[in-house]
Amino acid sequence: MALLSILPLPSKSSLHQLLTSSTHHLNPFSTTIPTPGASCTPRKVSITMCSTTAVSDAVPNRRIANHHSNLWDDDFIQSRSTNYEAPSYRERAERLVEEVKEMFTEIENGVSITPLNDVLSRLSMVDSIERLGIDRHFKIEIKSALDYVHSYWSEKGIGCGRESAVTDLNSTALGLRVLRLHGYPVSSSLLEQFKDEKGQFATSSIQTDEGEIRTVFNLFRASLVAFPIEKVMEEAQIFSTMYLKEYLEKIPVSSLSRQIEYVMEYGWHTNLPRLETRHYMDVFGYNEIPWMSYVNTDKLLELAKLEFNIFHSIQQRELKHISRWWKDSGFSQMNFVRHRHVEYYTLASCIAIDPQHSAFRLSFAKMCHLVTVLDDIYDTFGTMEELKLFTAAVKRWDPSAIDSLPEYMKRVYTVLYETVNEMAQVAKKSQGRDTINYARQAWEAYLDSYMKEAEWISSGCLPTFEEYYENGKISFGYRISMLQPILTLDIPFPHHILREIDYPSRFSSLAAGILRLKSDTRSYKAESARGEEASCISCYLKENPRGLTEEDVVNHIHAMVYDLMKELNWELLRPDTNVPISSKKHAFDICRAYHHGYKYRDGYSVATNEIKDLVMITVLEHVPL
Repeated sequence: MALLSILPLPSKSSLHQLLTSSTHHLNPFSTTIPTPGASCTPRKVSITMCSTTAVSDAVPNRRIANHHSNLWDDDFIQSRSTNYEAPSYRERAERLVEEVKEMFTEIENGVSITPLNDVLSRLSMVDSIERLGIDRHFKIEIKSALDYVHSYWSEKGIGCGRESAVTDLNSTALGLRVLRLHGYPVSSSLLEQFKDEKGQFATSSIQTDEGEIRTVFNLFRASLVAFPIEKVMEEAQIFSTMYLKEYLEKIPVSSLSRQIEYVMEYGWHTNLPRLETRHYMDVFGYNEIPWMSYVNTDKLLELAKLEFNIFHSIQQRELKHISRWWKDSGFSQMNFVRHRHVEYYTLASCIAIDPQHSAFRLSFAKMCHLVTVLDDIYDTFGTMEELKLFTAAVKRWDPSAIDSLPEYMKRVYTVLYETVNEMAQVAKKSQGRDTINYARQAWEAYLDSYMKEAEWISSGCLPTFEEYYENGKISFGYRISMLQPILTLDIPFPHHILREIDYPSRFSSLAAGILRLKSDTRSYKAESARGEEASCISCYLKENPRGLTEEDVVNHIHAMVYDLMKELNWELLRPDTNVPISSKKHAFDICRAYHHGYKYRDGYSVATNEIKDLVMITVLEHVPL
């Protein structure tokens, strides 16, 4: 046995610093939220006011956020072109798909592999194909490969092959991750088998330092899909985080080190499939995967690049549609709102990479932009009287309702009305029933939550943490941006399945809770400066006035998010449900997409850094072949 753990586990007080410095906002300590007290405490709020164009006879004073302008000129978007729509690229990709299927067949027939590596060979093949973003072509082959792996799964894990004399941590950790992500019932308790008498993780059958590092890397990746109350997974994450951070400082830059850096940076809940594919293509195929020597990695890589670029051509077409919609809507003339339509489309195309899911990508981008426009109206620009009028108009759901609205709201209402109805028509074709009532109910609840927040701002009232948090799950807009887009998919959502995904299901509540908490940790200072006092941080501090600093509360919020992410993992992957993973995956990925934007800052208010880079490398740039 080659002992891997040479460092003591950190104390809980130092754990948060350890994991956040490795780019994970994790904190294992848990503090019980106090029982809510009085529902609201008046509080003096300093508000910056300004005058703007009149929307009525009187000129109201309005608050503004001074967000930066749109980064993506419509003329620039409309001028873009690509060569990858040519039939020759698709024909080459189709030939490569068949050749990769032949590789799977050779594995099934035992060509180039042995009973001593046939299990890990299948796992490595599936894992690589998924990270390369080409797995949609091989669903049957992947299912067959994983059924084979699972058939040799035991309470002690698995070895490299079906005739391996012993199980090993590398194969078991990779198998645990891949099988769990595909819904197989596998327990993490078998990881205990790989600890020594002192409780430290150890490996067997791996002789090189690189092999040990790869083993710990796969252990870290497995720990990211932990469920609640899985102590061994938490221990695995602590151990592997410390180990990998130390070894990254010692080993030279290589394909493996760059993979480790990427996964430690984004984990699972802020990882985006297309971004991972773009990164993985740069490091794949350098003969650093010993169990894939039987695979023609050049063909896998060529297929991945072709697929990336063919999809890139689809993105350019869809991006032009979104930009034209934004311009024609009149939103481009509103200088008090954030213009993030290109950024939202980017997120959509980073999580929905099947070319057939165009309606999902366009719907998500439009919904998110509408949510952002309304957020800026309800939080800052609109007066209380205007907000009441707009909320009432949406509840009427009639084009004539615009007659009662101020001029700047009329176009917003019309675009909202037309876009929601248009999406409902698309959903009717895919779902076989009218879903407009689902959408209307969601919008009414959403605007009611906005009204409550607007009342807090207007009155200077600071609610309890629980009241703010429960309302904030709705006002974040997760449900609004998720519901109609998923209904456009070619996936059936009968009522019994939709109710397990839509709010107030446990799944939706967890996703919305994660996003509300994470959003507040990134935006509370800027919002407080412009008079939006209520946040998870300020409300928690109000109920705990002694001995806590803002930093303490932010750390506590990070710990809450960490725990909620594990619960959301369970809701997505639990095997004891009649709702398939495929029905929940897009809703889950929407949570990941939003979460990605809050990794470093409020990327939706300040989109000039990481989010701008994301647009460039996943949407605007193709990959050299």
